[in-house]
Amino acid sequence: MPIAPHIPASLADLAVPVDELALYHRNPRTGDLDSITESLSTHGQYKPIVVNRGTLTGRPNEILAGNHTFKAAKQLDWSEIAVTWLDVDDDTAAKIVVVDNRTSDLAGYDTLLLADILQDLPDLTGTGYDQGQLDQLLDETALPEPIELPSDGAGTGAAATVDYLQWGYLQWSSTRVRVTQAEVELLDALYKRFVDDNDSDMGFGWHVLNDEHRAEEGAAA
Repeated sequence: MPIAPHIPASLADLAVPVDELALYHRNPRTGDLDSITESLSTHGQYKPIVVNRGTLTGRPNEILAGNHTFKAAKQLDWSEIAVTWLDVDDDTAAKIVVVDNRTSDLAGYDTLLLADILQDLPDLTGTGYDQGQLDQLLDETALPEPIELPSDGAGTGAAATVDYLQWGYLQWSSTRVRVTQAEVELLDALYKRFVDDNDSDMGFGWHVLNDEHRAEEGAAA
């Protein structure tokens, strides 16, 4: 029998007809079927799904891990899919379904490394990410390089506005705080007023931290 083009040779011996399998009867997981379908279309099947023979449950050929991969395969009109087999009772089957989903939930990301990997790819097809999601990831992880400020503090406010505030963050040492557009506008108005009143921005940080300020000051400036 020829190997289905979407199944690599290393998984060929595990291929079974799609129509012989059944979804798990109580799968609590909801999946992004479009992303899985795109992945299968781009990469083919690179790992088998897990199926319970059903001798102990009375439900033959029931999928324990890979229900949404199975759905995507059917959506793509695949006739075969690679499978590894178990034969477990109801309780064990339920635990396998739950833990397979739960371990994915508990996993995290090194977001800087993830963004770096995605940027290195020639395109995002088959990754589950689109350009908008990558841009958001970069916005949440990227910061400009630390700026060199003159020792007397001259120009500090202007430099901070250009290099930090436009990113939506304020940072000092290892502390980073997200700021809103309204807060940026208020800080900018306070800075301009402070420089006008003092002919210098020396002491502006102390002024911001220790004097009371109102949002109206930004709007009135």
